[in-house]
Amino acid sequence: MASKRYKKLPEKTKDLSPVSIEKLIPELKKNCTAKFDESLDLSFQINNKQKKGEVNIRTVVNLPGGTGKKVKVAVVCEENKVQDAKNAGADVVGGDELVDRIKDGELNFEKLICTPGMMIKLSKLGKVLGPKGLMPNPKLGSVSENIIEAVTNAKSGQVEIRNDKDGNIGVSIGKKSFSDDKLLKNYNAILDTLEKEKSNNTLKGDLVKSVFATSTMGVSYKIKLGKSI
Repeated sequence: MASKRYKKLPEKTKDLSPVSIEKLIPELKKNCTAKFDESLDLSFQINNKQKKGEVNIRTVVNLPGGTGKKVKVAVVCEENKVQDAKNAGADVVGGDELVDRIKDGELNFEKLICTPGMMIKLSKLGKVLGPKGLMPNPKLGSVSENIIEAVTNAKSGQVEIRNDKDGNIGVSIGKKSFSDDKLLKNYNAILDTLEKEKSNNTLKGDLVKSVFATSTMGVSYKIKLGKSI
């Protein structure tokens, strides 16, 4: 049963004509009537069914406006990089002993970064890390010799973009408390990343079929595709 708060929100917004993201952001914020700082979220439907197989997107984007979320980052590295990881803001840092703790199921972090030299030890923990989506990946910047850069990116606004088997991608552009400018910059960064992915995949037609925007506890609107100015 819908709450009184939800009943006050606009109805059948999904049926409205697509609107540019600049015009939608004020509407989305107006609908953020919950008592917490709601996220503004995008839902992309991509054209992943192709004659030569499916398109699978898995990459990262650095949001210039940040995410508004604190991410707990763990780093598995050699002794000579431990201090770099700590200086960059890593929450959990270690070598072989941390690998053993992870093996025992100690997963008190949301992002795991490692050096190439330690990846062989973590690769044996696929059954532990795989289901949680925590396995470091060179393509996603989480296997790197440059620990300072990797941790800084993870902490400052890096998000993963990947589609599910039905071609859906869900990603947040920030919080209601963000300025419109920050939200627009994050939106553009996501579109830029998807455009690069289209170039990397030999696609027929558009990569993105449609995109909707909503707030955590709000209603959904269709976005008119295109970068904002």
